[in-house]
Amino acid sequence: MPGVPEIDIGPLVRGHDDPAVAAAIDRACREVGFFCVVGHGVDPALRDRLDRAARAFFARPEADKAAIAMARAGRAWRGWFPLGGELTAGVPDRKEGLYFGQELGPDHPRVRAGTPLHGPNLFPDEPADLRPAVLAHLDALTRLGQVVLRGIALGLGRPASWFADRFTADPLILFRIFRYPPPLPGGDGWGAGEHADYGLLTLLAQDGHPGLEVRTPDGWVEAPARPDAFVCNLGDMLARLSDGRYVSTPHRVRNRSGAERLSFPFFLDPGWDAVVDPATGATYGDHILTKVSAVFPD
Repeated sequence: MPGVPEIDIGPLVRGHDDPAVAAAIDRACREVGFFCVVGHGVDPALRDRLDRAARAFFARPEADKAAIAMARAGRAWRGWFPLGGELTAGVPDRKEGLYFGQELGPDHPRVRAGTPLHGPNLFPDEPADLRPAVLAHLDALTRLGQVVLRGIALGLGRPASWFADRFTADPLILFRIFRYPPPLPGGDGWGAGEHADYGLLTLLAQDGHPGLEVRTPDGWVEAPARPDAFVCNLGDMLARLSDGRYVSTPHRVRNRSGAERLSFPFFLDPGWDAVVDPATGATYGDHILTKVSAVFPD
């Protein structure tokens, strides 16, 4: 299977647990760990709205962006970080970004308890449309992610609701917007170093500029960058929950397009208290905290 396969998940979106779609997802998960979904039903106008608002934010002076710096969110792990402010394998990435998650008010039990990665998002005053665009995107991608997980469950030979019943009834939602500047003169387009995601399922929207590269048995291949599609990839946790049948594939970003590149990775993970290791009783919250500290040591 060369490259990243494209799968039409329209039947799943319409509520039909199509065995042919499940088989295509199963093959992609076993052989590549990545696939591109079309027929997903997400309004393209929503992605365009989000893209416009994100570009307007990143174009603002750094002092304005720093008003929602991640340090201001504390344990909620939200907000803006500057170029070089995120590490991959200990090396600063050449990108700046915004972190968001499920919007939770101060009365939510986990917020009151000070649970990490839970709380309100930090939104700028301008552009005012960023907040509604992000929250609408979170809702749409949560629904889509649950649909994709149905297909993955069927591919594993399990009931379609297997993930929802056991792990994602109350999922941990993380969402990021990354801006990769144009490559430096004579540079290799370095954006983010080789890594594998540590969660369950990632759904990536892109602005049409290529940059994501996937390590396959045949070498590095460029993932599709279609704005009307979502690139899906599996994280370490899904590889574990599939008992190793599926792979969490290393990938990297090289922005060689000559232009600014925006990407919008959405992470649908098990619930904070979901038990992911029955032998030890370890929860997904235990798992993710060990990973977060490696990305943002502070």
